[in-house]
Amino acid sequence: MIEFIPLFMFAAVCIILMLGYPVAFTLAGVALLFAFAGDLMGIFDFTITQALPNRLYGIMTNQTLLAVPLFVLMGVTLEKSKIAENLLESMSMLFGRFPGGLGISVVLVGMLLAASTGIVGATVVTMGLMALPTMMKRNYDPALSTGVICATGTLGQIIPPSIALVLLGDVLSNAYQQAQLSQGIFSTKTVSVGDLFVGSLIPGLLLVALYALYVIGRAFLQPESAPSHPPEQNTQPVLGKVLRGLLPPILLIFAVLGSILSGTATPTEAAAVGAIGATLLALIQRQLCRQKIMDIVTSTTKVTAMVFAILIGASIFSLIFRGYGGDELIQSLFSHMPGGVVGATLLVMVVIFLLGFILDFIEITFVVVPIVGPILLAMGLDPIWLGVMIALNLQTSFLTPPFGFALFYLRGVAPESIPTSTIYRGVIPFIGIQILMMVILAFWPELATWLPSVVY
Repeated sequence: MIEFIPLFMFAAVCIILMLGYPVAFTLAGVALLFAFAGDLMGIFDFTITQALPNRLYGIMTNQTLLAVPLFVLMGVTLEKSKIAENLLESMSMLFGRFPGGLGISVVLVGMLLAASTGIVGATVVTMGLMALPTMMKRNYDPALSTGVICATGTLGQIIPPSIALVLLGDVLSNAYQQAQLSQGIFSTKTVSVGDLFVGSLIPGLLLVALYALYVIGRAFLQPESAPSHPPEQNTQPVLGKVLRGLLPPILLIFAVLGSILSGTATPTEAAAVGAIGATLLALIQRQLCRQKIMDIVTSTTKVTAMVFAILIGASIFSLIFRGYGGDELIQSLFSHMPGGVVGATLLVMVVIFLLGFILDFIEITFVVVPIVGPILLAMGLDPIWLGVMIALNLQTSFLTPPFGFALFYLRGVAPESIPTSTIYRGVIPFIGIQILMMVILAFWPELATWLPSVVY
């Protein structure tokens, strides 16, 4: 019975989180309670907790994690300015004359916002406030409209530079080194956040293409669900407006990703480029005032504090979990799993998918991945492929009724005339597309691993 204590710890965390308690304090509190109780009963060596100061110091001095506040600052700055609004207007001018054109515009703007902000909630809410009223006014099917907005809003999980990929990259880097050390490989290879950024590019763009193809298919098969609208009369002013709306965010994205892909900058340095670039864009477009600057700084501080508080709580939890022999328990369970590495990977993906209903990607990244990552990687999985699959899996979970986070975000800003059942019905085809993308990546892992091998 004692050997199953790590599983009881994990179950206790899930139950307390479902009761609505803060994640960071739940992780640390549950772990310390189990540690104290185990020490009193003589089944836990409390001296293990002496490693906590070094762990916490390592978190606070981690150069990779410096990218988090910088990318958050970049995303919040773009969100608070009218760059997203100008983008949607520009795309609508380009594609609106075609059947399904506005839907395609939403997909492309969602992709650019994902690459600019990397924050799922911000993208869904922004697109819901901007695009949904326009789509309703142009007689788009409400289910298609809400489905497109929810799906494209979650692209921030997979399109780099994504905060989810930054955190996943850091955790998988540590897991990969642990996996190699457990196999007796002391000259360890490394995997970086940059590798994960590059590896997610092709799957992310392919997913965007599949979304767009679905919208085009709906427009041709059911023209009334995605009608076109007449083009603007004055071509020259429209062209200028389109360029003014499109060029700034595209240049910013190329500056950030280009500096990473070319090897000019690390992801942390590229995040600084993005933060400065977003601020300059907002200044040029005269979108910054004292109040907006205060809002941006406050939002950035809140999100960053939340991320690091959860990371500290997860670090305490994983230390106590390992102190109880959780690593050996999970490894034993996986080694006896029917289907070997395929069965173990499938089980982990199902668990992560279900946990995505109650936990955010930050908690799953810091709690689940450090536990299962080293074991799966020691079984021979590629760390870049695994990272991209986890990101896609979480993206699918955030879309799935009735608990998907993206659905809650959109429900909060959608008009009452659109029932919740319509939002649920709208995302179902996109969930199918997500699952298809995961199956494609499972059979062709080169989609994630080929580009990093070429670039680096």
